[in-house]
Amino acid sequence: MSSPSVALLRGINVGGNNPVGMADLGDCFREAGYRDARTFSASGNVLFTADRARGPELEEALARMLEARFGIPILVVVRSRDEFAATIAAAPLDIGSASLRSEVFFLKHPLTAEAAFAELPELREGIDSIAPGPGALYFSRLAAQATKTRITRLMSMPLFQQMTVRSWRTSTRLLELLNAG
Repeated sequence: MSSPSVALLRGINVGGNNPVGMADLGDCFREAGYRDARTFSASGNVLFTADRARGPELEEALARMLEARFGIPILVVVRSRDEFAATIAAAPLDIGSASLRSEVFFLKHPLTAEAAFAELPELREGIDSIAPGPGALYFSRLAAQATKTRITRLMSMPLFQQMTVRSWRTSTRLLELLNAG
């Protein structure tokens, strides 16, 4: 059964580390038999159609494929179009507003939003807000006071190694691309 999906790769092309060309990344997926493979943004977003495994099995197969091709371990989080749409639909109403800087922290299986939420460090009240959702955490901070955020505490925790972050704008654009086919 075919399923339009998006692979969210963690830690490539960030601060000059783990450089991966988007054309080469798209080729890697196509050569492995994934249909309709195309990339969006240099941060490691690959839209594709999978005819095979899903969920954790697909994530692990893609991680092995990418490490073999690029020589670096890359955490892969995959969401089908329906899973991605459910994550976007469940977001807090104010996420993405002009007064906030908002991101979606996509969680790698088997990490759940409830388990991740339970381990969160104390954030700065009145500046930071975080909410659990399907396979994700939604994080926002007041744009005017973004330098006072405490989200860096989460980013220093081992738990963070099982997440990949996308801006709200990138996340909604990915959904548009998934819906366009």
